[in-house]
Amino acid sequence: MQKRKLGKNGPEVSALGLGCMGLSFGYGPGLDKPQAITLIREAFASGVTLFDTAEAYGANEDVVGEALAPIRDQVVIATKFGFKDGTAQAGMDSRPERIRAVAENSLRRLKTDRLDLFYQHRVDPNVPMEDVAGTVSELIRAGKVRHFGLSEAGAQSIRRAHAVQPVTAVQSEYSLWWRQPEAEVLPLCEELGIGFVPFSPLGRGFLTGTIDASTSFAQDDFRNIVPRFAPEARAANQTLVELLKSIAASKEATPAQIALAWLLAQKPWIVPIPGTTKVQRLKENVGAADLELSGADLRDIQGALARITVQGDRYPPHLATRAGR
Repeated sequence: MQKRKLGKNGPEVSALGLGCMGLSFGYGPGLDKPQAITLIREAFASGVTLFDTAEAYGANEDVVGEALAPIRDQVVIATKFGFKDGTAQAGMDSRPERIRAVAENSLRRLKTDRLDLFYQHRVDPNVPMEDVAGTVSELIRAGKVRHFGLSEAGAQSIRRAHAVQPVTAVQSEYSLWWRQPEAEVLPLCEELGIGFVPFSPLGRGFLTGTIDASTSFAQDDFRNIVPRFAPEARAANQTLVELLKSIAASKEATPAQIALAWLLAQKPWIVPIPGTTKVQRLKENVGAADLELSGADLRDIQGALARITVQGDRYPPHLATRAGR
């Protein structure tokens, strides 16, 4: 797989990473540990070198750490801090003492002596960004962390953090059906030399073309509370999937591959991290890195997107306030 550099001073990683959250958290029943380890190692064998996890994803760090232990020096591991007791439902907590505790716990669970990329999971309105960045800077000087990242942060927060400790990567949702980062965050990343890591690059599975208005999700699947996945929104948003299917047919590709190739074509420092629990889907996603969209293709997609209005918010109200701070 082709490699990309995460920002001006960041690590070189595969053009596509692996979002590991769904292996054990967020989308209903995950995989058992041996299956998850097999999938992670299959991703590495397919050329993936960036693996994304977080303290808040349940037992995810343990799985990722065990899977990558034999190849630790050949991969880049990203994890995150920022929630009270490591539980998203409990709200934010980025106090310096909490950041330091999370770092130690993550090092232990990931079976490693350094965290390659340490993200603040969500901006904490009760802790100055300067304190957050300063604490991570201390961890970097101690050799426990290599690079600092922010997740779902707004432009002002990114700028404030970067002034204290250079930010290597910003992670936010970005896809053909959520393009808000194009307004402020992507231009700022370009200005400051920061890499950008889109999560949910396949619209939480919707852009694969395998979800329609009649699809039912597991009881503990996060999508059950997402307005964009209400049945009427799914029905309305099929227009976007049909567009992807028509482009995919002309390229002998899949809708998911078109969606990922579109992201890769936006900037050379963008590294999407699609997640999956299926080896077949993993190989399909990896195949997108070899798919090149021409300037004409991109213009056609842009023109078609301009005629489509995606229905439904991407978060329920109580979670929407955490993003973009």
